[in-house]
Amino acid sequence: MEVALGAKRRVTEGAQGRYADVMRSTSRTHRRARELRGALSPPEALLWSRLRLLRGEGPRFRRQHPVGPYVADFYCSVAKLVVEIDGAGHTDDRQIAHDQRRDDYIRGLGLRVMRVPAGDVMRDVDEVVQGLVQAALAWSASPGER
Repeated sequence: MEVALGAKRRVTEGAQGRYADVMRSTSRTHRRARELRGALSPPEALLWSRLRLLRGEGPRFRRQHPVGPYVADFYCSVAKLVVEIDGAGHTDDRQIAHDQRRDDYIRGLGLRVMRVPAGDVMRDVDEVVQGLVQAALAWSASPGER
């Protein structure tokens, strides 16, 4: 849904205020997010299949959501929570440095970042979902502690 802001600018719902200024992503990032939605890794697909079941019963999560120049694996807007699923490649020194820069950028927007090892998702997806929901509910209830 789009919301009119003035006579010239239209932004997507939820993009008012600070979001509109700092979380805006380029069309290239949006295209990349759409591509990634069609190519989820096995842990991401498994987690998404469980998070989708929460609709109407808990916090809503989006998959492959653009955040500035990055694409978050999952995002919960009510809790301002970015969830990243880390596979084996995230142990490489270059990838660790990239992840740190990315996390710093995202935290600079006032968002939280949770990194979940892919192995944890594959071992016990229901426990991971429960942890994400609890964190999202706790953080959405305490907005002053960001």
